[in-house]
Amino acid sequence: MAQFPKKITDDPYTAAVLIRRLVTEQGIVYWRRYLVAFALMALAAGSTAGATYVLGQVINQAYVDKNIPGIAMFSGITVILLFIKGVATYGHMVILTKISNAILATNQRQLFAKLMRESIGFFSERHSSEFLARLTAGAKSITDVLNMLVNAIGRDLLMLLAMIGVMVWQDPLMSFIGLVAVPPAMLVLRKLVKRIKGLAFNQFTGTADIMETMQESLQGIRTVKAFTLEETMQKRIDENIAIVERNANKMARVANRSNPLMEMLGGFAVAGCLMYGGYAVVALNATPGAFFSFMTAFLMATEPAKRLARLNIDLNSQLVGARMLLEVVDSPASEHSDDDKPALKLSDARIELRDVSFSYRTGETVLNRMSFTAEPGKVTALVGPSGGGKSTVLGLLLRFYEVTQGDIIIDGQSIGAVSRKSLRAQTAYVGQDVYLFRDTIRNNIAFGKPGATEDQIIDAAKAACAHDFIMSFPLGYDTPVGEHGTQLSGGQRQRIAVARALIKNAPIILLDEATAALDSESEKQVQEAIEHLCQNRTTIVIAHRLHTIMHADSILVVEGGEIVEQGRHDELLRRSGRYASFFRLQHHDAGTLAPISATA
Repeated sequence: MAQFPKKITDDPYTAAVLIRRLVTEQGIVYWRRYLVAFALMALAAGSTAGATYVLGQVINQAYVDKNIPGIAMFSGITVILLFIKGVATYGHMVILTKISNAILATNQRQLFAKLMRESIGFFSERHSSEFLARLTAGAKSITDVLNMLVNAIGRDLLMLLAMIGVMVWQDPLMSFIGLVAVPPAMLVLRKLVKRIKGLAFNQFTGTADIMETMQESLQGIRTVKAFTLEETMQKRIDENIAIVERNANKMARVANRSNPLMEMLGGFAVAGCLMYGGYAVVALNATPGAFFSFMTAFLMATEPAKRLARLNIDLNSQLVGARMLLEVVDSPASEHSDDDKPALKLSDARIELRDVSFSYRTGETVLNRMSFTAEPGKVTALVGPSGGGKSTVLGLLLRFYEVTQGDIIIDGQSIGAVSRKSLRAQTAYVGQDVYLFRDTIRNNIAFGKPGATEDQIIDAAKAACAHDFIMSFPLGYDTPVGEHGTQLSGGQRQRIAVARALIKNAPIILLDEATAALDSESEKQVQEAIEHLCQNRTTIVIAHRLHTIMHADSILVVEGGEIVEQGRHDELLRRSGRYASFFRLQHHDAGTLAPISATA
């Protein structure tokens, strides 16, 4: 997983900047809905304040005027006001929830779209669980921040002002007594904000670590079982969970550390109001209704006051998650859109590498001035020891990476001068590690050509020698393949991948050890499917099993990022060079290749 900065204060995303961005870039889009929600919040606050005031009138009608009709009237008004409050509260909560869901969906789409514009190298440096955490927790944090701000202004602040209005109306001096606890409470809360930032950051990264361990354990469950790693993985996730648990407990202690002091200060304020209010009723002939109304408003004001006082703490806790999402969205895409470039136009599909050099990291050369030509409609094979740079050639042809020096030319056009989309649209790729999506066989084949007809899908499956085994399943082409295609055998997955490449009908075929992991029977079936795929197409194939490329039109032996031998199978054997050495070694290790050797 990518390493995050050690200090959150080192990050340019300050709380004020983040809040301003979220409000102006995301919240402002729904300003009309927010306006309606604010109006409903104001109505709820006004109804609550009205009910608080009317309760005082009920007390006066009962204990001072002894007026039963007056009691009934004011009681009825209280019911109406509380009903209005309930309807208004329901309305603004539904509106805010809908806005939150829309913003959440927008941010998740935006992050996913950004990830789709990143290069292969970007993902090779990070763990996928990091992005899952940013996609879920980060997107939700943004909606939580906006909801906190709206509720703080529209619900808590308006409610607090309404209650203070009732208090001041009933007794200004007693209101002043009730508010003396505010300044010391704010001073205490301010000191907790910095501590909360660091803890929230650790909580986010710790949760991502749990997701990483969980994901790796489940995706690699066969390896876990085969090597009896259950206890090891359990220990690892236990440690991750323990770290998150300890951090969560710290957050709970820090975030709630102010509560005892605030309650104590509030207790002093309430006691002061009770003493003065009681004295006013007894000695100054104040009405009990006014005293009751004041205390009701005062007690109802405490909760919104507490939430407003904690707003800075809660905001900073959620802003960490928002920052985690935005820093990915804001970063420059590592695979810039080049749709404005001209499209690749093919006539013969001749591929030329001209003095191509490439390095993944500075000082570590993978390809060194490599040059060769893949002739149109023919098969060019790359063979040689692992780590020689063969797969890198295919990665450069697909522009997963850009060449460091030199150029790759297709029909006289530099692939760097044409759009990636047009290049990849005319190239079909089948690798050793076939990736099938968790979908049906039909849809996995159709991914090669969106909108493909049923006949096209079936024809591609037949050409890939897959139709018979597909129809042997009860659901046929509607058979789910499972996660990563685990419900199919290796050979079946490979043939589905070949069918996906066939239906694309691309003039350029790239094969990266497509049969290396298969048994002899499956290899024979897949090899037959590949022969259909390569007919009349420019094909570059990487192979470790040399008998699979014996009939290639050109064989290139790649070592150390350079081509050390080139020719046809029989020519290379007569030279008794590196290819012949590889071939004889494989022939010695696999007696089943005797007939092939005789042919050679």
